[in-house]
Amino acid sequence: MTETTAQQSFLTQEAYDRLKGELEQLSGPGRTDIAKRIEAARDEGDLKENGGYHAAKEEQGKMEARIRQLKQLLETAKVGNTPPDDGIVEPGMVVTVDLFGDDLKFLLGSREMAGDEDLEVYSEKSPLGAAINGKKKGDQASYEAPNGKTITVKIKDAKPYVA
Repeated sequence: MTETTAQQSFLTQEAYDRLKGELEQLSGPGRTDIAKRIEAARDEGDLKENGGYHAAKEEQGKMEARIRQLKQLLETAKVGNTPPDDGIVEPGMVVTVDLFGDDLKFLLGSREMAGDEDLEVYSEKSPLGAAINGKKKGDQASYEAPNGKTITVKIKDAKPYVA
């Protein structure tokens, strides 16, 4: 089973490499491009009424925040292989649980692992994630919801996530 600490997130090698590539793009060519756009907008004159300048500065702020987020994530990530297809729930698995008679399917792990895919993600540190981590297909697990109620789920399936 994949263990992570409070500051760590589990990432597959593929997700780690993809995020490292994004960081390199943002830190190098991305910064150069935004600096050129800011300079070009600055040359247009009055900065108070220069929409292009303000938009470029806002984009620069968002990009720098993403760079900081990626650096922190990559520095603290626990990188591992895709988990085995053994039906045991652990980070990196797409899990289906029976929740109040409905199927809930999600990736257990980091939002960053799923990339652009439209797949719900639950952290292994969330109440649901912590309750099912280490369980296997057919097991039941209970956790306390934010409203204080105990919720029981049945694990219907657990398959390794493949991007």
